[in-house]
Amino acid sequence: MTTLVVCLDRTDDVGRKTGLRSPVVGWEAVRALVTDVGLADPEDSGVNSLLETLRVAQNLRDEAEEVVVAVVSGDRESMVSADRAVAAQLDELVAEYDPDSAVVVIDSAEDERLVPIVESRMQVDSVDRVVVRQARDIESTYYLLKQFLADEELRQTILVPIGLTLLVFPILATVFSPAEGAAAITTVIGVFLLYKGFNVDELVTGATHQVRESLYSGQVSVVTYVVAAGLTLVGFFAGALGVSSLEDSPGVVIPAMQFAFYAVPWLAMAALTASAGRLLDEAISDDPIRSSYLNLPFIVVAVGLVVRGFSAYFLERQDAIGSFEVPAYEFGVLSNESFAVTAGERLALFVVTALVVSLVGARVASYFSGSRNEGEITDGAGRDVEPKSNSNLPSELTDGGPEREPPRRPAADSSSDPDRGPDSDADSDTEPSEY
Repeated sequence: MTTLVVCLDRTDDVGRKTGLRSPVVGWEAVRALVTDVGLADPEDSGVNSLLETLRVAQNLRDEAEEVVVAVVSGDRESMVSADRAVAAQLDELVAEYDPDSAVVVIDSAEDERLVPIVESRMQVDSVDRVVVRQARDIESTYYLLKQFLADEELRQTILVPIGLTLLVFPILATVFSPAEGAAAITTVIGVFLLYKGFNVDELVTGATHQVRESLYSGQVSVVTYVVAAGLTLVGFFAGALGVSSLEDSPGVVIPAMQFAFYAVPWLAMAALTASAGRLLDEAISDDPIRSSYLNLPFIVVAVGLVVRGFSAYFLERQDAIGSFEVPAYEFGVLSNESFAVTAGERLALFVVTALVVSLVGARVASYFSGSRNEGEITDGAGRDVEPKSNSNLPSELTDGGPEREPPRRPAADSSSDPDRGPDSDADSDTEPSEY
């Protein structure tokens, strides 16, 4: 097995400093090249890459492998001509030594771009990247900055805000005070970081795409969502009017309860309208209706009843609203009298009603989903198909009965048995008749 240990030099620094033409092949030739390059430029990292090439070759020789050491260089005219020169030199080495694999030694990111050229001609077992220890941090920082500047998304995310900040801050500091300018810049940067941190851009893009698909597909939920948005605005407006009608009341509990008391009916209707539209879309589509969409309207009503009941309880205890009056009936006729329901009784009534509504919703959802799964068999297009019968199976398998008779042995054929006549009994347990 022959291994080619090759040192790559894309910009031909070795040839430019020593005047030698590449490829340089052989242990002694590369060893002499190290001295020539070191005397020409002791600070060049190419000296370290050449020494690393000799070290790798020596280790492979110690493992009883046949090793060919070579240095391949490009030229400084252009990157295309440099890559073609390296490719031609590699073809010469492959034609002359026919290596089974290669170990590539490089010392920069520029030389690393030659690795695919080597891989296209032979198997590459290892890529040895040489970084001078004294300059390791500087070299790594350079590669990170170069990779960062090559990423378009990172440039737009970090460099663009920094550039805008440096441009806008002097203008704000000139028009206003430096403190106000710094505050405005800090606020904008904070909003931008929150915008990127919570992935608001992806959420907006997904919502826009969903709205576009809904409009093009003609879904009913588009109209119901618009109606629900209008009802939500009405609910907030009604809650704000309810809070404004209060007299000066300390704390925030009573205003919050007043807002919820007047806003919750409208917000519940908004949620109910939106869920009804989504349920209609599911009913129109070919897919079966999921139980969550069937149960959602009942959950909305139940939650609205609970919130309305608790807000009314707190407001009644603070005399912000009056007690609930129930008209009285005498012999089925409405009378002029009525009786009041206490705050606790009203709360219990709302909570019990909410529980009943939620249980009814769960029952309805389970009933429709169960009937859909058990009573219907649909094909891939959502059409109903008849279940296949098991008429071709034995009756004992289709009936599922536990009692089954053991199979009888067939009667012997008289034509195939010379000892049995045509009148012989078919049952093997009986005695044969005498002639």
